[in-house]
Amino acid sequence: MKELKELTRAEEQIMQELWNLDKAFVKEIIDRLPVPKPAYNTVSTIVRILETKGFVGHEAFGKSHRYYPLVSKEEYRTFATGKLLHGYFDNSARNMLSFFLEEQKLDLNDADELLKLLESAKTKKK
Repeated sequence: MKELKELTRAEEQIMQELWNLDKAFVKEIIDRLPVPKPAYNTVSTIVRILETKGFVGHEAFGKSHRYYPLVSKEEYRTFATGKLLHGYFDNSARNMLSFFLEEQKLDLNDADELLKLLESAKTKKK
């Protein structure tokens, strides 16, 4: 896997839309962003920065470009989760899960689902 860089909040917002759209022109990305919509030049600049960082590629159609993700959402999620686990929870899944259970007031249905996942993982490792 290639070396990923952390995305800014604005870059991540643009990537979320590109992951949803698969391929898009800047105007199509803007159409999906919440109000107040950013200026065309702002989004265009962010997309070009994402291209420089290796997250986005493009196809040229005359003077316009259609952009597409080079990094999958799953790849970035793995990177971001690892960074979160290391940076905020001392590489402890227990600490992270405890945080979500206690601080984020995890819904009981979600807690039941987590228990099922943990039991399933335990069974697979035996």
